[in-house]
Amino acid sequence: MAYDKHLDLVLMSPNAKPPVARIMDYGKFKYEQEKKAKENKKKQKTTQTKETRFSLNIEDHDLATKANQTKKFLNNGDKVKVSVRFKGRELGHKNLGYDLLDKFIEFVGDIAQVEKKPALEGRSLVLFLSPNTEEK
Repeated sequence: MAYDKHLDLVLMSPNAKPPVARIMDYGKFKYEQEKKAKENKKKQKTTQTKETRFSLNIEDHDLATKANQTKKFLNNGDKVKVSVRFKGRELGHKNLGYDLLDKFIEFVGDIAQVEKKPALEGRSLVLFLSPNTEEK
């Protein structure tokens, strides 16, 4: 029947009992599958990890500016790595770094949630934020 209609006989499910075959234009079928795969790939959302860095002795206005930039990253759907860099003897005052990150969380807390609590990595205190899922 497939030969008479100038089409292909395609085995759809060879393991089924009885095996399932279809009469179709195989080239057109493959083209449509590739087209669907491209369309699905376009719809995928890729998230990036952006970084915001500042030192321990940052002023409040500068911290607010960094928070506003971080809010832009979060509104775009990106995750943000916030790091406080310690220099020299500042490493002896880690508690000030934790306080600074708590203040930063207050600035961006309305649109962000803490993904990973602050942790010390080398000479940096690192915090990971992700966009709030409740709003979307």
